[in-house]
Amino acid sequence: MSMNRTLLGLLIILLVPRLAGAQTSDADRLARDIFRELIEINTTDSVGDTTKAAEAMATRLKAAGFPDADVRVLGPAPRKGNLVARYRGTGARRPILLLAHLDVVEAKKEDWSPDLDPFTFVERDGYFYGRGTSDDKAMAAIWIANLIQMQQQGYRSDRDIIVALTADEEGGSFNGVSWLLANHRDLIDADLCLNEGGGGQIVKGRYVLNEVQASEKVYQSYRLEVTNAGGHSSLPAKDNAIYRLAQGLTRLSAFDFPVRLNPITRAFFERTAAIEQGPTAADMKAVTNNPPDPAAVARLAESPYYNAQMRTTCVATRLEGGHAENALPQLARAVVNCRMLPGSDPTEVEQTLVRVLADDRITVTPVAQATPSDPSPLRPDVMDPIERITKEMWTVPVLPVMLTGATDGLYLRNAGIPTYGVSGIFEDIDDVRAHGRDERIGVKPFYEGREFLDRLVRALTN
Repeated sequence: MSMNRTLLGLLIILLVPRLAGAQTSDADRLARDIFRELIEINTTDSVGDTTKAAEAMATRLKAAGFPDADVRVLGPAPRKGNLVARYRGTGARRPILLLAHLDVVEAKKEDWSPDLDPFTFVERDGYFYGRGTSDDKAMAAIWIANLIQMQQQGYRSDRDIIVALTADEEGGSFNGVSWLLANHRDLIDADLCLNEGGGGQIVKGRYVLNEVQASEKVYQSYRLEVTNAGGHSSLPAKDNAIYRLAQGLTRLSAFDFPVRLNPITRAFFERTAAIEQGPTAADMKAVTNNPPDPAAVARLAESPYYNAQMRTTCVATRLEGGHAENALPQLARAVVNCRMLPGSDPTEVEQTLVRVLADDRITVTPVAQATPSDPSPLRPDVMDPIERITKEMWTVPVLPVMLTGATDGLYLRNAGIPTYGVSGIFEDIDDVRAHGRDERIGVKPFYEGREFLDRLVRALTN
């Protein structure tokens, strides 16, 4: 017994440093240090500066030995700089583009917990806290850390590896990807792109799947307005602008767009059915039929996420009306935000809104112009290594998904560059904090994501 204990003790002594080293490697420490630096640079649209963040990353790359000509900071406005860096390969194949955005949504200290500041990097209880930790400075830090590691190791790639860290993905007037495509296409032109938009899911503490975002919905808002002559509130009339608008919105709330699956969402439901159980699995199989089973659609639609995967959605997000509490309203206005399926015609969606509102006094006007994008093909040369590495690291299935939100991938897809949202960073689906209070990312998932993306890029470049 004492001999067994001695052997066990020796094994523990030998194994513990190796296990600990998996999360404290030089590459992990570098990624954490870069992550901290990026979080503590305010890159909001209102007062932030993506140029400062881009220049900080450029300084690191040049210090690691990258030639000045291969590290560029450029942009259309002083506070809206983008970093484009190139790791030279043999040129046997066209480049691969690694994309992340530097800008973050607005954040106020008073909106966060008293002991946290959105622009102070904090590690606590197994999490990194700060604005941008989950969206999208983790990927930015990982790309830079892994590129520096490749440089230090003298890694031989059969294609150029381009990293682009960009401005105004979250909003603002100087979208970096769009600007680079229009003005410096040669700097980011690539065979394919890896981007945000996909990640791993944790459910009740268990890793369950790894997502690859190959498609995204189309963002389009519409302004609804009703006008009226108004009058004194002591003499109310039945024709009230607020009432008319409210009645139209009530009709819209009861309306569902038709179900229409594309190759990405069809694959999503087919693969999810294989790992689900019971009635949900059966319903997922049934919605892939042609036509889909209406009862199965109705049950799945109770989940906002599944509902958004199946159809275009339009929802009222803003409402205003009237000009004085003692006057009948002369104007009532609402904003309806639509997330359209790829391939949808914005004009047809607008016509559908007009029909459903069923009131010719409610005008419907597009807010800005939609930018549709088609799904990226599920290329075997991309999907196979993702599935292999995922299986090696976590033994969970890989699911292609359509993002219900939006990323800069739409600009690249429209430019003919297939784009795949994949990070290998797992997140608790019941505690998503991107854009919100006390944004955070798990320490362990961050380091795992760094390793996953390093292995994936190497698999795609040799």
